[in-house]
Amino acid sequence: MTEHAVSLHKTTEPAVGDASVTTLTVVPDPAPDKPIPLWVRSGRAIKTVVTHETTKTVVRAAARHGLYTVNGGRIVARRTWDGKTGARYERMLRAAEAAGNYEVAEEWEERLQRFREARHRRRMDLLHSPVDVAKGVGVGVGMSIGVLVALGVVMAINNHDVTDVITPLAATIEFIGLLIRIVQVVWPYAIVLGPLFALLGMWAVGSKQQAAPAWVMPANVRNSEGEPITPSIVVKALRDLGIPAMRNAIKEMGDAGASMLGPIRIAGCGVEVDVTLPSGVSTNEVQQRRRKLAENLTRHEHEVFITIPQAARTVRLWVADSGALDEPIGPSPLVTDESMTADYAKGRAPWGQDLRGDAAALSLYQRHLLITGLSNQGKTVALRSLALWLALDKSVRFLMGDLKGVGDWNMFDGLADTLIQGPTDEHVIQVTEMVEGAVDEMNRRLMSPPGTQFPPLIVLVDEAQVAFMCPAKDDDKRPYGGSKANSRYFMAVRKIHNQGRAVNVLMWQGTQDPTDQNLPKLVREGAHTRASLALGTESQARMALGDKAVDGGAAPNLLRPGLDRGTLVVASDGIAIPAGQASITVRTHYIDDDGAVAITDRAKAMRDGVTTLTVIERGEERDPLADIASVVGDASRVRTKDVLKRLAALNEDAYGGWSFIDLKRVLDDAGAEPHKSDGVMVVSRDRLTAALANRDGDGSASAAG
Repeated sequence: MTEHAVSLHKTTEPAVGDASVTTLTVVPDPAPDKPIPLWVRSGRAIKTVVTHETTKTVVRAAARHGLYTVNGGRIVARRTWDGKTGARYERMLRAAEAAGNYEVAEEWEERLQRFREARHRRRMDLLHSPVDVAKGVGVGVGMSIGVLVALGVVMAINNHDVTDVITPLAATIEFIGLLIRIVQVVWPYAIVLGPLFALLGMWAVGSKQQAAPAWVMPANVRNSEGEPITPSIVVKALRDLGIPAMRNAIKEMGDAGASMLGPIRIAGCGVEVDVTLPSGVSTNEVQQRRRKLAENLTRHEHEVFITIPQAARTVRLWVADSGALDEPIGPSPLVTDESMTADYAKGRAPWGQDLRGDAAALSLYQRHLLITGLSNQGKTVALRSLALWLALDKSVRFLMGDLKGVGDWNMFDGLADTLIQGPTDEHVIQVTEMVEGAVDEMNRRLMSPPGTQFPPLIVLVDEAQVAFMCPAKDDDKRPYGGSKANSRYFMAVRKIHNQGRAVNVLMWQGTQDPTDQNLPKLVREGAHTRASLALGTESQARMALGDKAVDGGAAPNLLRPGLDRGTLVVASDGIAIPAGQASITVRTHYIDDDGAVAITDRAKAMRDGVTTLTVIERGEERDPLADIASVVGDASRVRTKDVLKRLAALNEDAYGGWSFIDLKRVLDDAGAEPHKSDGVMVVSRDRLTAALANRDGDGSASAAG
């Protein structure tokens, strides 16, 4: 009989001879798990309960409110001590000395002396007051009894009853007894409730001051989300900026470090406070540490703005509520108020809101304009919203060149006298000739008699950097782009900047990513209103806004590309800027294309009808009569001099040298002669239409013959 066994472990020894030995290894059953001791299970349960988030929340809440009460009592006690002693005056005196403000220190010392003298007089008066009080009480009681008895005598005489003599006195005694009984009833409850109300009052003070350590505060406060700005937080943030003179001065001030601060005022979606810096600390040292200051205030860098007011050695901090600047502002009044109109001379364009949440409105009267920023930050929309408002003043004329050419300005077709859209060198040439035509109009106005009033003419070029960078040259080898004295676009803009505002010819430009090459110094400094969206560097911010604005706190380079789209830093006397500041930050309203079309439709309805000239490519054969009809458009009649100007804008090569004689010759030949209306020579649309119809009819008959 052969024995078979199951091998649970494979042998690694070689077989010996022919014999085969199989070893049976018996593995015992695993031992059953031992029961977990009760003390271990209890410890685990206790640990779970103790470390549970609900338990932590309850413990924090209990500790927080208990500490509110304790620390609130300390605050009340300290306030009481300050009111009874000269401690407050001594703290202010030390703070003024630490800040180096010795005049203020002398004033506080004088106040302290007056307080001590007044306190001494009060204490001396207390020595005489017991006798005076006793005399006063005696006299008062005697007079009261006399009055009551006299009243009783009157009652007795009236009622013919002698017992009424003591009636008023008895009634008074009964009333006093009633008061004593009420006190006896209420007193036990007052003994219990009085301390409770006192504790509640101390808790309210501590809760308002958040007088508790950070670890017991709610999660949002521990994470610094929405932490309110208080004097102690501002002083601590300034102390930890890393400026030794600031830190030492605040330490010497003791508990009165907040004496550096003016009142903390609510300002829109944040708060504003003026900080008078200690001696030895300059304002630019604080400006250079904006990010660190913001983080010390538990804010992001873009939520803290530092400006320099008029007061010496002072910085003004504006601190946004956490996350408030990420919320959109409301729609533009141009969209919501369909009855709105514009006034170029006296009105202000509703552009957006400042950081306080107040409406930011810009005056455009006789001010050249420059808006710059990185690509896709809302430059065109910000520039277009100003033009949309001004279009609601029917006296304003527009010459527009969009060197991006994606249709952002299409809604001005039928509103602008000239609209050029496209990014090529040919479009730059056309825009340059348009600006040069505006220079000719400016010169014509300058030659007019003094006191002549002229309608506003806005020459607007969007993506102007394309014009400055254009390499094309004319037949005389003069470049269209560049910033030299022979650059045609540059020189035309400079001429308008120099003299245009006097006769209401204004230059508006929008440009991207400014450099000395694509935005020459003389051009950018010629603008009265300079605004910038987000930029990459401080040097670009200085190009966009100027050194004065940047030195005063303007920092478009600290705006967040993409996140702060539509937010502008503006330097202009045409907008209300707080006293002492050189710039203001504006969050502009967003007007989409549909809203813009609706606004331009309203503007067109206010006007007699404008035929927008879209400049045609050069070199084509011209049809003078058809071109005259196109520039007259839907108007019933147009003055001959306006027809000549429109023809020149349509094609400078073909019509730039035309005079009234040339125009009259073409019209006479066609049978559409100009005639007088209200004392001026005009071209009639009806005559042009008839002339074109007759000409087309003759051409058809000849072809048929």
